[in-house]
Amino acid sequence: MPRRAAFPSIADEHAAPGGAAAVDRAVTLLSLFAGGSGPYTLSALAEQTKLYKSTVLRLLASLEHSGLVLRQADGRYALGPMIARLYASYAASFSLESVVMPVLRQLVERTTESAAFHVRQGEHRLCLYRVDSTQPVRDHIKVGDLMPLTQGAGGRVLMAFAGTPGAMYERIRRDHLAVLCGDRVPELAGVSSPVFDAAGMLVGAVTLTMPKERLSPSHGPHVVRSAADLTAKLGGRFPRTVTE
Repeated sequence: MPRRAAFPSIADEHAAPGGAAAVDRAVTLLSLFAGGSGPYTLSALAEQTKLYKSTVLRLLASLEHSGLVLRQADGRYALGPMIARLYASYAASFSLESVVMPVLRQLVERTTESAAFHVRQGEHRLCLYRVDSTQPVRDHIKVGDLMPLTQGAGGRVLMAFAGTPGAMYERIRRDHLAVLCGDRVPELAGVSSPVFDAAGMLVGAVTLTMPKERLSPSHGPHVVRSAADLTAKLGGRFPRTVTE
């Protein structure tokens, strides 16, 4: 029989009335990643949840099997790809698509380049929505793709407004704009600006991508205007004055 803990776990302290203890504990494990401070070692997860390592290991096995958690090469645990799919469904259920997609389409019409909306997913960024350029030479990222958070204009914007220190991020926070060449792919350029909700919280980033030879000074104002427009549609207030 499993050992009875000397002290109640976090899940036990906040158990759902009439719920299942194993589910409460699994949800508590997943909730640790919400702060964006992962990946976690087994010891750290056990310490923060107040559960035995053996219990945490069994829970992780089930979560990993379902794709909710991913065990990395170094043995630490991070959120898995199923989280991205669930997030996409969550966003769609709140009609975010009906708000974001018209803004992206308008941005593509103005610039003839590809536009996307990125959100943070742990240590990655998820392409939640995208409208492709009609030009034959373009990047080929698809909706649902996960990319490194530390590469590309969209990822840099998400990191900047999460408080990441450094001169680059200070500049992005000041300008509410990232313009980068070759940061993710040597041949590509990206232009990105943050989107905020009614509470002033970062929702995601509007990003325009193109071959670096097609990067234009006009792209920055177009992207900022799109981010400001989307922020307004979400009930927020864009913190930068947007001019024509």
